[in-house]
Amino acid sequence: MLAPASFVTAWATFGARREGYDPVEQAISQLARVGAPERWGMTAGLVSFGVLLPIAASRLPDLLRAGRPLRASMVLAGVSTLAVAALPLQRDEGGPGDLLHAAAAGVGYLAMTASPTLGAQGLRRSGHRAAAAASVAVSLASATALVVSVTTGPTGLWQRLGLGVVDLWFLTCGLWLLGRGRAVDD
Repeated sequence: MLAPASFVTAWATFGARREGYDPVEQAISQLARVGAPERWGMTAGLVSFGVLLPIAASRLPDLLRAGRPLRASMVLAGVSTLAVAALPLQRDEGGPGDLLHAAAAGVGYLAMTASPTLGAQGLRRSGHRAAAAASVAVSLASATALVVSVTTGPTGLWQRLGLGVVDLWFLTCGLWLLGRGRAVDD
């Protein structure tokens, strides 16, 4: 639950503080661009997410009875987010550093988008068909929004929607399992 909360809090807080920043039009990574005044805060949010999601991956896939595929996608999303933090957008747009940043972000987006569908497999096996269907819908919504964010835009809005629905899925799974105090088929 802390991984998505740290990421969303960082982009919401530091985006609101930055004068002239437009969260509808501008990507989240603009907040961590080399030379940006909020770089430290957004980088901290990325690092928190990147560290905490693999920690969650040590338990959530087992609780959802989703196993290795979900664990792998969560770890990959976390490691990719750490790479995004380590490879920020460069001060001047369009350089090779920006391409490395985009590659890391793209891998992270794919892993994030896949996670709810991979979690759905365990939910379905455990008889939680509605939760499984909702999980697949989250993946489809995320994938659609992230494609729109890089094709037609507005980039910031669609990026936040695409990542936000998966963040909400992770948060919801954590709260649901916490409330149950056990795995999905206990």
